[in-house]
Amino acid sequence: MPETAESASRDQPNEPAEITFDEHLHPARPRTLRFRPRVRTPFVRRSIAQDGAPTGDNPAYVSWLVSQSMLADANSISQQFSGQGSMWQNPFATPNPRAAVDTASVWFTAYPLSLITRPDESFLCAMADEAMWKCFAQIGIQAVHTGPVKRAGGITGWQPTPSVDGHFDRISTQIDPAFGSEDEFRQMCGTANWYGGTIIDDVVPGHTGKGADFRLAEMKYADYPGIYHMVEIDSRDWEHLPDVPAGADSVNIDAAAEDWLAKAGYIIGRLQRVIFFAEGIKETNWSATRPITGVDGVERRWVYLHYFKDGQPSINWLDPSFAGMRLVIGDALHSLTDLGSGGLRLDANGFLGAEKSAEGDAGWSEGHPLSQAANQFIGSMVRKVGGFTFQELNLTIDDIKQTSITGPDLSYDFINRPAYHHALATADTEFLRLTLRSTLELGVDPASLVHALQNHDELTYELVHWSTGHRDDVYPFRGESITGEALGELVRSELTSALTGSRAPYNRIFTTNGIACTTATVIAATLGVTDLDEITDVDAIRRAHLLLAMFNALQPGVFALSGWDLCGMLTLPATQVAELLRGGDTRWIHRGAHDLMGVNPAATQSVAGMPRGTSLYGPIPDQLDDEASFLRQLQAILQVRSHYGIATSRQIDIPEVSHRGMLVMVHQLDDPDQQQLTVLNFANENIAGTVRSEYLAGGSAVSDMFTGTPVATVDDLHSFAVEMPAHHGMSLLVESGSAGAVDLGAG
Repeated sequence: MPETAESASRDQPNEPAEITFDEHLHPARPRTLRFRPRVRTPFVRRSIAQDGAPTGDNPAYVSWLVSQSMLADANSISQQFSGQGSMWQNPFATPNPRAAVDTASVWFTAYPLSLITRPDESFLCAMADEAMWKCFAQIGIQAVHTGPVKRAGGITGWQPTPSVDGHFDRISTQIDPAFGSEDEFRQMCGTANWYGGTIIDDVVPGHTGKGADFRLAEMKYADYPGIYHMVEIDSRDWEHLPDVPAGADSVNIDAAAEDWLAKAGYIIGRLQRVIFFAEGIKETNWSATRPITGVDGVERRWVYLHYFKDGQPSINWLDPSFAGMRLVIGDALHSLTDLGSGGLRLDANGFLGAEKSAEGDAGWSEGHPLSQAANQFIGSMVRKVGGFTFQELNLTIDDIKQTSITGPDLSYDFINRPAYHHALATADTEFLRLTLRSTLELGVDPASLVHALQNHDELTYELVHWSTGHRDDVYPFRGESITGEALGELVRSELTSALTGSRAPYNRIFTTNGIACTTATVIAATLGVTDLDEITDVDAIRRAHLLLAMFNALQPGVFALSGWDLCGMLTLPATQVAELLRGGDTRWIHRGAHDLMGVNPAATQSVAGMPRGTSLYGPIPDQLDDEASFLRQLQAILQVRSHYGIATSRQIDIPEVSHRGMLVMVHQLDDPDQQQLTVLNFANENIAGTVRSEYLAGGSAVSDMFTGTPVATVDDLHSFAVEMPAHHGMSLLVESGSAGAVDLGAG
């Protein structure tokens, strides 16, 4: 849909059509000073012939499984660093979020399955493209989070089986050929480094897939059973286990079997919640294997823990063998020291400890001290080799605070993400102001958070802080007092009502966790669009999209966005991914294939087979040629963020507002006489209001950071007036004393 600079200017009267910056405003981003050890010799994997029956009594099969296992690889690579001075060149005990933000504060979140590449080009080869990195540097993107690219899924007999969770069921340290090769990964890291960027890989500390390691564990080979939370069930008690259906290798046990096994002393029993609960599919967190013949010829059945899908057996971080710990640390070392990554995402790292309740209640499985200890081990090891980590921890603010003391450097912002969607959906920022204030009050530095637009997951609205950890606490909301539990339920119901159902049938609820959607379809729903084929006002969607980008980018911490954001992607019609939806995972509708660089306009799907989605904004090069495009305006936002050091500023106030659609964030810049204000209008209407904060000194000059234009003077009541169009954002510089404004529009 063609757009003009003229139309964009009408819709955003306070946004300049063209923003230029003097060269001196862009000093080169300092290189990290951390020492980066590398492997001394190339990592060589053994090739074992496949011969005979795939059973535990066949030594050839067992040897082949060992050659494919992550634990064997981990043991090999770890040995290269034991006893080496390179292990002692970096500080590692304490997380350093601001150093991580300094390394890379704007991230592109990739999803390998959905990237459209040139014909016969792999995902990793595409991500090493110099033209793309030139564009990223121009926009202000400093890092790429690749998403999981190592082999995932499982092994049945001699054959691999596909991933059940978007490659987050890892089974190998090897790069999946579907995404490219190890050499292409290293080339990608080299290109990123050349353009001052960083590659962020994934490590999965909580589970694996049902690969070689799990099959060896089932066969009770060596210390492999110690990798997992799995328990051997005496054959005399098999009558209490359900039969495994034909064609399956395990079956979920019901609540009655769970209770019996707990009372019999086999398992810890019921946990705090059942993630991905589905009647008849996953009713508990435990599954039973079919009978398996071990390497000793003994037939066994096991019951194993899986917080998520049955193909994701949970790792035991406190087995006496410490086999699970060794596996995870070895995988991390491989990514950092062999492949060349600079950071790691810790997937679902809040579920690393499980303990039987002494009071007979649900087992302790969230916020467990063992999770904190395990995260400390991982975070410290990564810092030892000069990298950084960020965690995907959807628990309470208290848990995030606790793990950040010694664990990962950064945390994904699960707190404010559903809240800013709620603000947009309701045109009311009250809940968002509550989440922002709660974060500050409980001691979580916003600079330690990854503030994101869309990623591969759903819009998570579990609101764990309010619905579980603080369910009985009372909060003021909409003029009344409400419990955390009731508040969480209210926000979820309002999000569901506004963003799904008949009002937005193109978005779908995902289990009890959230909503499958793209940023663009969240906005479409709030604008009253019921049929995506009838979108006529792309400007309105783009304007709200930029508002959400400003919320995330114009505050301390990392700003992350995806290809679905860069291109303005819509959700896929359910009919196009019907097979993928069959298991109940609705998230596939928001993972449509997209062509970032416009390199393959004729492609109807990605290499992985994801159908091509609809793009409202077009590919990156086309947008960079259009001054009114989403990316050109995002570029201006990121330039302001970079020049003024907003990413490492200090958030000091979330004041009350004079209009329910307004949000104000007050940040202290490095200069003690300068503050930055992010002022946003989440309402789809023009508003006039007052910005007031006790932190604003009377007589201070207020100017627009985009243009340098004077806006107001702070009065004696620590306030000034603003007028804002619908879904508009402002970045304001407040200067006290004799400091003068910098005119960023001069050039």
